Amino acid sequence: MKTEILLTPYHKNISLNNRVVMAPMTRSRADNKGKVATDDLQGLYYEQRASAGLIITEGSQVSKEAVGYINTPGIHSKAQIEGWKTVTSRVHDKGGKIFIQLWHVGRISHPDFHDGELPVSASAINPKAQSFTPSGFKETVTPKEMTIEDIKRTVKDFQKAAVNAIEAGFDGVEIHSSNGYLFQQFFNNCSNHRTDDYGGSIENNTRFFFEVLDAIKEVIPEEKIAARFNPSAHGIFGITVDEDTIPTFEYIIKKLNDYNLAYVHLSEPFTDVTDVPFAVTEIAKHFRPLYNGTLMINGDFDQEKGNKVIADGDADLVAYGKVYISNPDLVERFENNLPLTDWDKDTFYTTGEKGYTDYPFASK
Repeated sequence: MKTEILLTPYHKNISLNNRVVMAPMTRSRADNKGKVATDDLQGLYYEQRASAGLIITEGSQVSKEAVGYINTPGIHSKAQIEGWKTVTSRVHDKGGKIFIQLWHVGRISHPDFHDGELPVSASAINPKAQSFTPSGFKETVTPKEMTIEDIKRTVKDFQKAAVNAIEAGFDGVEIHSSNGYLFQQFFNNCSNHRTDDYGGSIENNTRFFFEVLDAIKEVIPEEKIAARFNPSAHGIFGITVDEDTIPTFEYIIKKLNDYNLAYVHLSEPFTDVTDVPFAVTEIAKHFRPLYNGTLMINGDFDQEKGNKVIADGDADLVAYGKVYISNPDLVERFENNLPLTDWDKDTFYTTGEKGYTDYPFASK
């Protein structure tokens, strides 16, 4: 029987048992004072899914300032490092690999998370979105424009978070530069009106990201670093596409060829951008020719489409999101052509084990 390419090992900067990746997904289960990942919840959840070629954790905030969603586990305190150690050890004991996603939401936050202080961003522009606060969804506010000192401090926050991640036992880190969060707020003209070295041109709009990347590679090997981007995000997360958007991401992806990263993680459009001027409708196909390293793609792929995007040469790895919530043994189901369990969206962001660690494994 011919082995599907999706289920074959991958070896280039990163060595994986298969090309099925568990995508990063916010789950809001760290409902404790220290926002710590725990053995009985996060530990079990990720262990159950350890047959993935690679697990990428939910976004983990690099500082208190970086928070924008309830009950998300951080990576900036000693207790959080110790909590994540239980997760990584359980995944490694099952033969899996796991990266942590380093996260700063920027303006997609609310003063409720910051003792009444404003969240920060590239510019003082309200994304007109919603923040998931302890008392429910609330409208976002106009953020504080980051000073140069704020930017330099945040670079250090990411650098220290990367050190913390390795101490916690992670195999690497993914910089969350996607989905309208802090870095994308610098990338896009709709959210960046700066006139200093961090705005006004493609090089300036991307400077902050590359400063963070360069700072992280000072403290951990480049092949343990990855980054995620959503180039055609439009009408969501407070982001809109304009004539500079795709050229900005083309510049980023081409420049990343100068690094020896574990992978670059791209998302297909989250919404229909067929009629959106300047947007790209097929992200993998557009960016694959620009990048020489390992390319990961996500965006509502099923097994057949996952095999095809790799066989066509448009990606090397495929990240699966919601289907991994309800199918902890997704790889085994793919291997044995077993039916998939539907997910319950009502429990995506609740607390406790329901809709988290209680999904069934298939019988072969």
